[in-house]
Amino acid sequence: MEATSACPECSGDVRPSGDESVCADCGLVVAADRLDRGPEWRSFADDDTDPKRTGAPLTRSRHDRGLSTEIGAVRATGRKRRQWARLRRQHSRTQIRSKRERNQVYAFTEVRRVVDRLSLPDRVRDGACSLVRSAQDADLLRGRSLEGFAAAGVYAAARIQSVARSRAEVVAAARASEAELAAAYDALNRELGLPTGATDPGEFVPRFASRLDVPAGVERRALELAERAVEEGVAVGRDPSGVAAGCLYTASRERGADLTQADAADAAGVTPVTVRNSYVDLRG
Repeated sequence: MEATSACPECSGDVRPSGDESVCADCGLVVAADRLDRGPEWRSFADDDTDPKRTGAPLTRSRHDRGLSTEIGAVRATGRKRRQWARLRRQHSRTQIRSKRERNQVYAFTEVRRVVDRLSLPDRVRDGACSLVRSAQDADLLRGRSLEGFAAAGVYAAARIQSVARSRAEVVAAARASEAELAAAYDALNRELGLPTGATDPGEFVPRFASRLDVPAGVERRALELAERAVEEGVAVGRDPSGVAAGCLYTASRERGADLTQADAADAAGVTPVTVRNSYVDLRG
C-alpha cells in the first residue's frame, strides 16, 4: 500500500490498515473509519457463492406484490420426496385465499404474457396490472371478460406511457377478441377516466422504419411529416399507424427510396388504400 500522509507525531508514513490509518513507524492510529462500506447483505451459504438474502423487489404485476414464499426443490427419495411434493402442493394452494385473488392471478398472468409477446417495457406491465386492480376495486369485472380487461389494461397503459402499439397488435397477442378489448377499454375509460389522448403517428414511425429497413434520412423526413400531419389536422380521425405508414411512403418518394404502398401497409397492418389516402393528403 502507498502512504497517504505524514504522521503528526514522527512524520512517518501513514498507511491504511482495515478501517484505520496507522503510522508505519510509531504505530499511531491517525484516523479511523468505523463505517462498513461493503454490501448490505450477507451470505448464509457455506461456500459464499450466493450473497443475496434480500429477495426480489416489490412488483405490481403479482397479486401479493411479490411477497409470497416458495418451497424449493429438495433432494430426497422415496417417502421423503413424496412428503415434500405434498408440502409444495399445499403451500401453492394457500397462496390464493379468495376468488378475488384468483382472478387477479389469472389476469396478471395474462398481462405479463401479452407484454412479453409485444416486447413492452416493465412500466407498461406494472401500469396495466394497476389498471386491472383498479377495475376490480370499482367492480367493473363483473359480467365481463378477464382476458378483455388484461388486453385493455395493456393497451391503455401503453398509450399512457406513450409506447406505440395499435389495438390490432394487442388483440393479435391477447386471448381476447377485439370486441372484448373494446368493451373493457370503454369501461376503464368511462369509469376511471384514463389520461389518454390522441396517439401521435410519430410514435409508430421508428418501429415501422426498422421493419422496412429504410434509410435514416427517410425516417427523419417521415417524423417531420408526422408532426406536420398532426399540426394540419391530417391525422384527425384516422388510424395513427396508417398515417405513420403514409408518412414513410411519402418520405421515401421524396428521398428516392424503394418503398411500395403495399410494403408500407403490410408493416403497419393497414390496407394500401389507407396509405394512399394519407399520401394524397400529405402531398396536397
